[in-house]
Amino acid sequence: MTSLPETSLAAVFHAPGRPFELAHVPLPILEPGEAIVKVECCTICGSDLHSIAGRRNVPAPTILGHEIVGTVAQVGPGHRARALDGEPIQPGDRIAWSVAASCGSCPTCRRGIPQKCQRLVKYGHQRLQGRHQLSGGLAEYCHLVRGTAIVRLDRSLDLEAVTPVSCATATVAAVLRAAGDLTGRRVLIFGAGALGLTAAAMTTWQGAAHVTVCDVSADRLERARAFGASQVVPWELLDEFPDSDSGSRFDAILELAGAPGAIEKAPAMLDVGGSLVLAGTVFPTRNVELNPEQLVRGLIRIAGVHNYAPADLQQAVTFVSECHDRFPLSSFVEQTFPLEQIEAAVASTQQTRPCRIAILPGDVPK
Repeated sequence: MTSLPETSLAAVFHAPGRPFELAHVPLPILEPGEAIVKVECCTICGSDLHSIAGRRNVPAPTILGHEIVGTVAQVGPGHRARALDGEPIQPGDRIAWSVAASCGSCPTCRRGIPQKCQRLVKYGHQRLQGRHQLSGGLAEYCHLVRGTAIVRLDRSLDLEAVTPVSCATATVAAVLRAAGDLTGRRVLIFGAGALGLTAAAMTTWQGAAHVTVCDVSADRLERARAFGASQVVPWELLDEFPDSDSGSRFDAILELAGAPGAIEKAPAMLDVGGSLVLAGTVFPTRNVELNPEQLVRGLIRIAGVHNYAPADLQQAVTFVSECHDRFPLSSFVEQTFPLEQIEAAVASTQQTRPCRIAILPGDVPK
């Protein structure tokens, strides 16, 4: 097997308000079905920022980061991990992998919800203990355990475009799957961050007839046009938006901002039989008020989406592979930093609120 260092440099998160600790974490001895991946790029997700700010609980100490692309450095003995194409992964493969690893045998997995496995392992969310310490992307190496969904990536794809597939892009794929067939449909998206912009592009790719994006930021709304938005609506003008009498109700509304007010407004904006899919609320908020009669008479379906299934990850990679030239997916990453500058990276993100910044842990294959 390829010779690896005994330790990996990692940025360890201890608590909100406390600086990251740059530490050397031991690499594990691999078991069958596992792998060590050299991290090429890790983008910092909104949920990472919520954890850093203390708005979202995460076991600590931990290595954050779950939007990761890397090159397989070593595979475990015996039975090898397989990518979703059915073939074993090999050293040298560029890959992305699911945010969560599942057992495949618990009652939840057998129900077809592996992302809620009763023995779930989540990358970028595990306490720094035991043999699976290198579980996050803010490190030189990451340890892949059994039950991880893996996809191979073409090296022609820009890292900036493809790294978010394992969280933002795959989550949007799961959201659209929950919304149902959107071909020829009218879609409203609340939020024009990374999730909302990706959703605008992916719904357009899937054949939606009309895509409206609503956000509080004029700059983000203007950006949404390049991602396929047919129309943009500032949040403060939403109440002036044409009502159902003008035939402007939506077949699907995707709430990707985590805004209680948007959830409350959504049912009245849906056509009969419409779908409301919620995926933006991954941190505590106030309760929302909904009119049950409105939901019943309107035959409204409401679905919550958290994490995603392996098929959604594959769909995300297919989307990026086919659309990286059609939409400016690489523009999500507005700055890059080396791992050693993690504090400056987080400070920049908190000050400028970009869609994404990227951490490049070291020299990577070209």
